[in-house]
Amino acid sequence: MPSAFISHPDCIRHEMGSCHPECPERISAINDQLLITGYINFMNEYDAPLASVEQLSRAHSALYVNELIAKAPKEGYELVDPDTKMNAFTINAALRAAGAAVQATDLVIDGVASNAFCCVRPPGHHAEHDAAMGFCFFNNVAVGIRHALDVRGLERIALIDFDVHHGNGSEDIFRGDERVLMCSIFEKDLYPFTGEFIPEERMINVGIPTRSKSDVFKEAVEKYWIPALEEFQPQMIYISAGFDAHREDDMGNLGLVESDYEWVTKKMMGVAEKYCNGRIVSCLEGGYVLSPLARSVAAHIKVLIGVD
Repeated sequence: MPSAFISHPDCIRHEMGSCHPECPERISAINDQLLITGYINFMNEYDAPLASVEQLSRAHSALYVNELIAKAPKEGYELVDPDTKMNAFTINAALRAAGAAVQATDLVIDGVASNAFCCVRPPGHHAEHDAAMGFCFFNNVAVGIRHALDVRGLERIALIDFDVHHGNGSEDIFRGDERVLMCSIFEKDLYPFTGEFIPEERMINVGIPTRSKSDVFKEAVEKYWIPALEEFQPQMIYISAGFDAHREDDMGNLGLVESDYEWVTKKMMGVAEKYCNGRIVSCLEGGYVLSPLARSVAAHIKVLIGVD
């Protein structure tokens, strides 16, 4: 079975003003890199559908969802957080981004795709149950996970987050949900300044020091993530795939490179093959300098599609 690549032109129409790091060109750079490498030829491409309020409300409150949709401006910008704005096209983009995670879930569970990469924006892992923040409106991965659990009947899901920033929104949504194991790694003392407190046993938060490189990252994965995943034995793995821990990305201060993203993807593929019939859904999160973002996504996808 080929891998699925899910995106939509609406994801490029959302923008938050000139010089904002979370820009439409992120998607274009990734698409160009996948064309240059030829990796897109190994994937089946799908247009992301619009997520429904019902689907969103499994991860967010219905009140929040409806209020955010009602806030959408017809022109100009609507500020929802100091770093996060809506334009006239934001809601459709956000609905497509969350809808991509639901579609990916169904494709992978139904055996239509071996795994899936959702090349979407806005990102999602900072969006909490009742709040947008950090460039995020709906928590795309969380919407997909709750669809897998509540609609498709899975019982154990692992969420892997290797963005440079802690996924506070995912932690907020899944706190108390024993069906979800969340394994995250992030730079200490960086936005959103959360993650150091571990709220429960099934949230494996690993903060690593500024300027850490591959060795610290790999040690954390081997020491903390892998034992927890082995014990939990997930039926499916979701990845909040942020690439802003790259050494060329100035949104953080870590020193990862493309080979690190290739390595961690192989590690997760190994766990997925052992426990999940290879089922992985990966959703784009951070990564704001275009060239390292595109190269890192290509390294990640190279493993997903099984190209040596």
